[in-house]
Amino acid sequence: MEKPWLKSYPPGVPAEIPTPEFRSLREMMDFAFREYADRPAYSNMGTSMSYRELDQHSMQFACYLQNTLGLTRGERVAIMLPNLLQYPIALCGIFRAGLVVVNVNPLYTARELEHQLKDSGARCIIILENFTTTLEEVIDNTNVEHVVTTGVGDLLDWPKNLITNFVLRHVRKVVPKWSLDGDITFRHALRQGKDKVLQPVELGFADIAFLQYTGGTTGLSKGAMLSHRNMVHNVFQTCAWTGGTFDDVDRIVAITALPLYHIFSLKSNCLLMMWLGGENVLITNPRDVPGFVKALKKQQFTYFTGVNTMFAALLNEPGFSEVDFGQLRLTIGGGMAVQEAISKQWEKATGQAIVQAYGLTETSPAATINPLNNLEFNGSIGMPIPSTEVRICDDDGKDTELGEICVRGPQVMEGYWQNAEETAKVMLPGGWFRTGDIGRMDENGFVYIEDRKKDMILVSGFNVYPNEIEGVVVEMDGVLEAAAIGIPDEKSGEVVKLFVVRSDPSVTEAGVMSWCGENLTRYKVPKEIEFREDLPKTNVGKILRRELRDQ
Repeated sequence: MEKPWLKSYPPGVPAEIPTPEFRSLREMMDFAFREYADRPAYSNMGTSMSYRELDQHSMQFACYLQNTLGLTRGERVAIMLPNLLQYPIALCGIFRAGLVVVNVNPLYTARELEHQLKDSGARCIIILENFTTTLEEVIDNTNVEHVVTTGVGDLLDWPKNLITNFVLRHVRKVVPKWSLDGDITFRHALRQGKDKVLQPVELGFADIAFLQYTGGTTGLSKGAMLSHRNMVHNVFQTCAWTGGTFDDVDRIVAITALPLYHIFSLKSNCLLMMWLGGENVLITNPRDVPGFVKALKKQQFTYFTGVNTMFAALLNEPGFSEVDFGQLRLTIGGGMAVQEAISKQWEKATGQAIVQAYGLTETSPAATINPLNNLEFNGSIGMPIPSTEVRICDDDGKDTELGEICVRGPQVMEGYWQNAEETAKVMLPGGWFRTGDIGRMDENGFVYIEDRKKDMILVSGFNVYPNEIEGVVVEMDGVLEAAAIGIPDEKSGEVVKLFVVRSDPSVTEAGVMSWCGENLTRYKVPKEIEFREDLPKTNVGKILRRELRDQ
């Protein structure tokens, strides 16, 4: 097939990557432990953990899983943790024991948690004590036999560990009373594995690394089977694209505020930094924006990943302009469309543009990224990264100018766990994955996403894309966030309803209507406007239009 993007590739970026030297994430981790032993790997709330310490702790945890619990190759272990030092230890330990990681959102409801644990068949779960009551509700309906609990402060330096846990348990009282038979603490699990020997377990490209659940906002979530082949390739594809971005800095320091259990942060921070020998600065609660900014002021960092709503929140937080951005070399925006207004504000504040990237859980996740040699905002999600192909297809899988974005490459998932029917719905012949996103590709190979297929609004036969409307509205002074949905209308089938979060209370409905009338075609102008204090969002800050429609 024709690959117009290759003529637009930055100098030095290859069309294809060679087969990676590592046959599993475990091999890549072992390399990092040897090569970067004395470098800091993770830090959290002032406590740092080197690659050597991560090696030691994860080996202890692997021995606990294998020797004490008797878990065998390919069995699933769930991790239900926010960004804490416990997360990378558990992750590396699970892989060293030849097991499969099932990432779980700690904010799941009992219904969502029960489904994911039952569907994955996980026998063990590592969980933050704040969320144990949810597990308590459903554990008897699952296969979970072993529960490892931990507190936020457990791995912090003394005396901060004691103070943090005391405050959360007894002052803020965010840790509920709970009771789970046979549970063991994370620290105790490490002690139990300390003097044991790990038996070798074979792992290769074909083995599943993650069951990464997706689609929970539209019904029961599906477990995307992401193999070691998928994940290792995507790390190397991304590295081929970023090239020598960090060559002029002494060490790479990544601000990791998006949750590691989410595929974006998991690959782009956790795994990418492991290969590069960088440090992840873990932000446990990025929704505490003042606390987030305070943490940024204490760091010199080179790499930042985020989503549009996170960038907007930081830019509007007092004190953000006092952060030192002198070492910042790369900001990646993904998870949702980066709006032009936010991109320009970020570049003005930090001196670095936001590089918009695109991917999905099913693509491990990176599929397209904007070139790093031309960072001017273009509204594009970039072009296919090395060893990746993109087509724009109609419902029948035939090429079209505007249609569904389809992706093929070594990062495309192996399928949905125990769900051949759903897998068949998203795969076209030849290994092409249907993303569910509507877009187009220009003559230079840049891909432009219009919107999610299911979010498109049909007004009198015209396709209206919420992203476009939202992008226009947030350009208006005094508007912080906006979300557009379609609502039924007798005359036109659907009309646009707009939800607005103001940063200036003087913004009026008439003012927003006037702004839309000046900047949008008539049928795209909202018929209803509702002001809100905030908008419903996913765990990474993506606005939930479905929830707005349901309300």
